[in-house]
Amino acid sequence: MEYELLIFLIPWLLPVIWSVIGYMTEKKHLQSLDEREAAARDIVVTNLKTVANPESVQRAQLVAGNVVIGTDYFKTLVTNLRNLVGGEMKAAQRLLTRARREALLRLLDEAREMGATEVWNLRYQFCNIQQMSGNKGAMSVEIYAYGTAITRKT
Repeated sequence: MEYELLIFLIPWLLPVIWSVIGYMTEKKHLQSLDEREAAARDIVVTNLKTVANPESVQRAQLVAGNVVIGTDYFKTLVTNLRNLVGGEMKAAQRLLTRARREALLRLLDEAREMGATEVWNLRYQFCNIQQMSGNKGAMSVEIYAYGTAITRKT
């Protein structure tokens, strides 16, 4: 009898366990992003193409940050169900926001390594990995952030 109860409960408990693990992982990543963004506030970032005071630029170099990030299967299932009835897909939106923030932080790390104080002409590129591969697994995206890191003459 206990064995049959266990067999019955496993399919119901696994999605709950996956959801809790996914939530904890996402929460930990968001906390890490907040801390790293606070530490990177000294670098000025803009999407403007033209650098102000170009005569004071000592060095300009392309910097980039790239991330491939995915979500758990339970959130993908919920998003697919939401897609059937329409409306905002919050799990997909959170995934894209996390990926964009992570790519920007990786770009800023590269800019900091070269001693830059500014990043100009920031741009993002996006690729839906799941759709590209034809895979029906969990949602995953690639975000590529790039811009021009500037070091000023002192």
